[in-house]
Amino acid sequence: MKQSLFTFIKKLREFLANKLNQYNTTLPYVITVIVALFIVVGGINLFVELTETLKTETLATYDTSITDYIISYRAPTLTSYLKFMTYVGDIYGYLIVLTIFLLLSLLVFKRWKYVVQATLILALATISNMILKRFIDRARPGIEHLVSVETLSYPSGHAMSAMAFYGFLIFLVTKFNIQKVIKYILIAVLILVILSIGISRIYLGVHFPSDIAGGFIAGFIWVVFCVLVFDLIELFRHDPKT
Repeated sequence: MKQSLFTFIKKLREFLANKLNQYNTTLPYVITVIVALFIVVGGINLFVELTETLKTETLATYDTSITDYIISYRAPTLTSYLKFMTYVGDIYGYLIVLTIFLLLSLLVFKRWKYVVQATLILALATISNMILKRFIDRARPGIEHLVSVETLSYPSGHAMSAMAFYGFLIFLVTKFNIQKVIKYILIAVLILVILSIGISRIYLGVHFPSDIAGGFIAGFIWVVFCVLVFDLIELFRHDPKT
């Protein structure tokens, strides 16, 4: 993505230089940020469209059908696994993962900034989720809850944080210079973690499937936006023309 941004900025700079005799060298970056914001707004629009259908009969039917199908597989072993995954997507789970990631970043990759970036995305997802929950004010499903919950339902905080945090880790893995087999295994594991955390919330009876979909969309928006901004900042810092 960084190379694509670099190419876009280079072409934009050439275009502006041809059209304007003098222009601020930071202008291409400002325009790129605006384009990134438009991309994010498009994702937000998709999230809003889903939000507006929350009270429709059709969505309620899908929510019920999917939930009934998932909870029909309840069994002691699967319950233990999905309870574990839901704890992985909780605050203590992220503290453990962040600690491990910090050690790997300092000792192996020698790049502590990745931990700061991942923590920032997780914080943004968490704070925005709290705001969205209060704004939308959707109650939890009225079925048996296998874990205790205290907050509102939509969008799922677990799904949103998992997509934002582990989705960003997937992006980082694609950048790391490691063997392809290891890279593919790590990506597969991270995708499994994201999906398991999302499904666990339906399985445990604390979320509607649409809560999970909304959380995944919102979390993905944060990943795209932050990756664009992080890459843009790095390009700006190393650009000799700024």
